[in-house]
Amino acid sequence: MGITSSLYTGISGLNVNSQATSVVSNNLANSSTIGYKGSTTVFEDLFYSAITTGSGSDQVGNGAGVATINTDYTQGSYEDSSISTNVALNGDGYFIVVDPDTNTTYYTRAGNFDFDKDGYLVDTYGNRVQGWEVENGSASGALTTIQLDQSQSPPKATSEVTLTMNLDSQSTDEAITSNPYTSLFELYNGTENPPLDDSQYSYSTTITIYDENGSSHDLTFYMDPVDVDADGNIVWEYVAAYDADDDMRTGADGIGLNTTSGAGLAMAGTLTFNSEGQMTSMTAFTLSNAAASTDVKDASNWSLADLSAEGYPEVNMNFTGSANGQDVAISFGMSSDDSTWTTSGISTLGDISAATSYSALPSFSDYTLESSATTSYSDSSSATYTVSQDGYATGSLESVTVDENGIIIGNYSNSQSIELYQLGLADFTNESGLEAEGSNLFRATTESGEAIIGTAGSAGFGSVVSNALEASNVDLAAQMTELIIIQSSYQANSKVVTTADELLQTAIGLKR
Repeated sequence: MGITSSLYTGISGLNVNSQATSVVSNNLANSSTIGYKGSTTVFEDLFYSAITTGSGSDQVGNGAGVATINTDYTQGSYEDSSISTNVALNGDGYFIVVDPDTNTTYYTRAGNFDFDKDGYLVDTYGNRVQGWEVENGSASGALTTIQLDQSQSPPKATSEVTLTMNLDSQSTDEAITSNPYTSLFELYNGTENPPLDDSQYSYSTTITIYDENGSSHDLTFYMDPVDVDADGNIVWEYVAAYDADDDMRTGADGIGLNTTSGAGLAMAGTLTFNSEGQMTSMTAFTLSNAAASTDVKDASNWSLADLSAEGYPEVNMNFTGSANGQDVAISFGMSSDDSTWTTSGISTLGDISAATSYSALPSFSDYTLESSATTSYSDSSSATYTVSQDGYATGSLESVTVDENGIIIGNYSNSQSIELYQLGLADFTNESGLEAEGSNLFRATTESGEAIIGTAGSAGFGSVVSNALEASNVDLAAQMTELIIIQSSYQANSKVVTTADELLQTAIGLKR
């Protein structure tokens, strides 16, 4: 019986090493498979037989078997990818995908995702990647399939315009009327094109702004100096205007303003600088909502502008004929700290005729002067250094990126970036209990426990690396070494079988 037992023991050794060879060969075959996790064969000894020896009873083993095949879930290295939706995980977690035909949920470390013809983010087998829609900067709602259906970025109406200029203190006063502080206002004629001749102002600068429908409009600032006061203070007057044909405002009589002399005129005012060229005060007047007369150029209809919450003067423009128009704050780099004017009895442009000096003009009681505020230094010519506004037109989707938190960001032709979705991640209490399904997919089992759902960078989940894929974690050198060991073990067990066979042949030959 001992010889026969040895034969079966050797065969068990051949079997387990044959199975170990299959595991290693599978590892080697998948050494370049994205997201593949290598496996290791764990052997165990089999049952023992009791025998009687000189010292009493003892045991003899009956070979080896495969106890388990362990999966190595350690992270693989990264491979760079030119596809922005190819993503890898740095740390714990799995991407979640769903088979649209069977509605079966799978988990994977292979992030070679891309959008299909219907806009779904899918893996290479058509399984749809799961995540949350991002609304108002945060992921909300239920876990859902990621579908890129927002091919356009909606427009945004301009609400703030910022200018940084230097107005040459040596410029000549070109706009001359009876009241130097309102000359540009008086000379402006919206029925002419242009409304101000270039001989009537010293400098102008134009910025493009947008209405709520995404259409663009040019807003031009015309600037002209007033005679320097005796103490060296410099006053510049200005008007801000847009194309008369774009003016959809209505006057006190309900008639459209786009055919009047004030068509397109948005704001008028002054900027005051000290002898060092620093701004010390400003005024801003806009057409009153409660105009006293039907003449839009009646200076008494132009009152001190409302101030925004940030302390900048606001003007209401209407380009679309909407009920409310759009409020646009104008910043020259000075803001009122308490959003109020100190008027000194002057509340309309009509009252400015009573101003005998710049000191009588309205001003901010307390103000903040920004480092980039408009100045009036002596220079060869006036210049605009920066202009900015916060509106934009409709944009079309140009590209998609993914950040470290797994947020999918759409980049649009209007220079806007919109957060669209956030990738969902899953983790498990017992990762070793996952069942491999092939195609780089795992499925949850009772041994793995229910999936713990979360987002990258939170609650123990790893971060997302975009433009990268996680490579197989198979160590080729280790696997080749393991193959050598298995081969030697297989050969040794084959010798056991042949030796047992020879012993049996000898025993059989005893009958001869």
